[in-house]
Amino acid sequence: MKITAIHLYAIHLPLHQPFVISYHTYHFMPSIIVKIETDEGITGYGEAVADEHVTGETWESTYQIIKNTLAPAVLGHNPMEIERLHDLMNMSIYTAPTAKAAIDIACFDIIGKKLKQPVYQLIGGRYHDEFTITHVLSIADPDVMANEAAAHVAKGYQSFKMKVGTNAKQDVKRIQAVRARVGEDIAIRVDVNQGWKNASTTLIALNQLQNCHLDWIEQPVMADDIDGMVEIKSKSIIPLMIDEGLKGSREMLEIIQKRAADKLNIKLMKCGGIYPAIKLAHQAELTGLDCQIGSMVESSVGSAAGYHVAFSKKNITTVELTGPLKFSKDIGNLAYDVPYIRLSDKPGLGVEINEETLHELTIYHDIVR
Repeated sequence: MKITAIHLYAIHLPLHQPFVISYHTYHFMPSIIVKIETDEGITGYGEAVADEHVTGETWESTYQIIKNTLAPAVLGHNPMEIERLHDLMNMSIYTAPTAKAAIDIACFDIIGKKLKQPVYQLIGGRYHDEFTITHVLSIADPDVMANEAAAHVAKGYQSFKMKVGTNAKQDVKRIQAVRARVGEDIAIRVDVNQGWKNASTTLIALNQLQNCHLDWIEQPVMADDIDGMVEIKSKSIIPLMIDEGLKGSREMLEIIQKRAADKLNIKLMKCGGIYPAIKLAHQAELTGLDCQIGSMVESSVGSAAGYHVAFSKKNITTVELTGPLKFSKDIGNLAYDVPYIRLSDKPGLGVEINEETLHELTIYHDIVR
């Protein structure tokens, strides 16, 4: 089998409401959809959702990298040869994991369709039957976040991820307000997105949150401050998750060696796709660390790819891939059974693409042959 053409679609995914985190407010999610065609008539879809604050890639740069560098590098090659394809991409450009993830995901979709198996069966087989969905609360006033959490508890949600990081004192009030509103039996995870900057600010905040019974605090300090994570972990009883500080195997090795986190947030857009994500999960397994598959707020395509990795690995114990639930229009049909996600046994990613919606949301489009 050979790759014969690569279609690129730069799209804007419309959100039900703005998504607010510490460093940006999103009114829509810019995404790049890749469609890879083969000489056997099998087509696969991949996705790249860039975040310049995490990997240094933008929507525009990612599109150009795929169009001008990665697509020409893999054109004519066998999409089933994943190790070789990653080597070709790595030789073509340093890092650029989000761009590479789109190619990787599309190739796994092709492999699954060729072998008539879901992707999770290709990467270890199904381990988990279902995952609980976590609702993400955008940054807002304490009462607004508490009201939203209460409304989603009524819908059956059992866990929340709170976005904070604009002001530590105000963030403490936000977290306390949500905990007071939802009670003690609901899981709360707090994502600071680097917003507390340093260990001292973080430790002051965490000291005030000890009675909030948090599942964990995620990436309170700057991404490169691994030593800051070490200090926080050694001085706080609240479990610590690393996100932006973990991109690939090099960071994973340092995190493991320094015992810088209690849990690891793996994202396909940070590491380069399904294949690199599996490697990170295996690295973590060697040291007994549990992982989460996180999200850059992808469509059904990228979200399904993350779920296939999560469902296949024992040490991936939580997921945060709720992008499709945030969109007023999506290009695919990934099905949720709120508050759970259960994957089908359809081949490849198991997602059908609505070509009409894809073209409707497309800002610009190219084909590499």
